[in-house]
Parts: sequence; C-alpha cells; structure tokens
Amino acid sequence: MEQLIAVIGGDARYLELIRQLQALPKVTIVLIGFDKLEQSFTGLKQSDLSEIHPADLDVIILPITGTDELGNVETVFSDQPLQLTEEWFKNLKESAIMFTGIANDFLKEQAENNRIELVPLLNRDDVAIYNSIPTAEGTIMMAIEHTDYTIHSSNVIVTGFGRVGHTIANKFSSLGAKVSVASRDLSDLARITEMNLQAIPLEQLPDHLDQCDLLINTIPALVIKREAIEKLPAHTVIIDLASKPGGTDFEFAEKRGIKAILAKSLPGVVAPKTSGKILANVIMQVIEGRR
Repeated sequence: MEQLIAVIGGDARYLELIRQLQALPKVTIVLIGFDKLEQSFTGLKQSDLSEIHPADLDVIILPITGTDELGNVETVFSDQPLQLTEEWFKNLKESAIMFTGIANDFLKEQAENNRIELVPLLNRDDVAIYNSIPTAEGTIMMAIEHTDYTIHSSNVIVTGFGRVGHTIANKFSSLGAKVSVASRDLSDLARITEMNLQAIPLEQLPDHLDQCDLLINTIPALVIKREAIEKLPAHTVIIDLASKPGGTDFEFAEKRGIKAILAKSLPGVVAPKTSGKILANVIMQVIEGRR
C-alpha cells in the first residue's frame, strides 16, 4: 500500500534526508516549505500546506527545531509563513506518525490529543551518538579557529559526560589534549577515570579552572556560572554545545573579556550530508518496522 510522506520545512540536512527517503518502496514524497529549491533538484512534488489534506498523510517529517508553541515551522528554503494549527492536527489520521528533532509542549499536546505517534529524533540514543561525531568535529574546528595555541597539550575541560560529552572528551584526548571531565554522576566519574582522564565532581568545577585553556559545555542547564568564569584565565575560550540558551552565563563572560560561543546545530553546519543520512536511516527503520 502506497504511503504519503510530507517533509515540512528543514535545513540543509533535509536535502540528503529526502534523497535517502526516495529509496523507500511504495512511497510518495511531497515537499512543503522548499519553494526556493528548483523542483528538478529533488525530482519531487512541491506543494503548499493548503494543497495537502492532512487525512491523506501517513508520515510527517518536521524540522529538527519542530515548531514553536503556536505551530509555526521554521523554514530555510522558503520565505512563506508555515503554521500547523490545532485544526490541522485534528484532521490527521490516528495511524499517522510524526518525526521531529525536538518536541515542545505544543507538539506533545497535539500528538496526545489526536493519538498520533510522535518521534523526537534527538531524544533517541542512536541519533544522539551518531550526531556526536560531527558535533565533536565541529567543536575541534571551532577550537582551532578561535584559539592561537594547539589543541595538543592544551588543558581542556568538558562539562557533562552524556552521549556528546563522552565523544568530545575522547576526540580531544586523541589529539593530545589534557582532558578533564566534570559530572555529577558517580558512575560517570568512575568511567572518566577508567579512560585515563581527570574526573571532576561538577560541584567542584570552579576549583579546577585556573589552568583551563578550553571549556566545553554539553549540559543543558546553567553550569558555567559567575563563580566558575571568575576563575578562568583571560585566554580561555568557552564553547557551549547545549541547546539554546546554553549553560553559560554569557553576559558575565563578556564582562570578563572571556570569549564564549554558543555553538548551535553543529552537525547541520559541519556535515549536513552525514547528518541527513543519520536522520534518514532512523526514519526509514521506523517506517519499515511499522510495515
């Protein structure tokens, strides 16, 4: 049975995602919010949201950013406003499945009220681990760009030892940096020590910053506070990988003259083709699994 897939908005990653989806059997793909692209680029039908009946859709793929709390979709390849209303969601069939990167309260509520399966891709371990590779490469690129010293022999402190923090610590250590990792979790601290890295209890972070060259945050909460920034040398660069608004007191860092950068969506910036393949592989597995 033919399935109708709507890709609604998306960034450069979605161009590769769309190419990959075309390999699925028995699907029709329609693009919404891609009117800046020539149709010949993808060979697929491009439509306005008003031209598609929600009840006909089997799969909806939203941007990594999902929607805002009013249902507005951020588009990179269109200048036209794009809003998914409550009425639009009500007209979806219950068997529909919706993919997004991040699920906010609005999307969760619409999915629950209308019994639609919602898959927040960035919450999945497989996507997060795969994405940590281009994230780490992008962080290395930014470290090289914004410092005047080598990564090798630099004192690098990573806050957080989740899926991204683990990969970041590993890659910087492989480049010869002296890596320390701060975490609240006792099992994380044990694993960090096992990796021959310095383990720092997060509450003790300010006591370990006086020799820090590069501070990389992966925790989506305010952890790089004033008392920590006060201890940093003037040449330290902070790279914050946490989702907006990050985990750094950027205002105080600026007052102190510390360069602090909020690095957003590094996989999509550094390696959109690879990132698009990662997303497509997971989406295709879920679709095929449901069949």
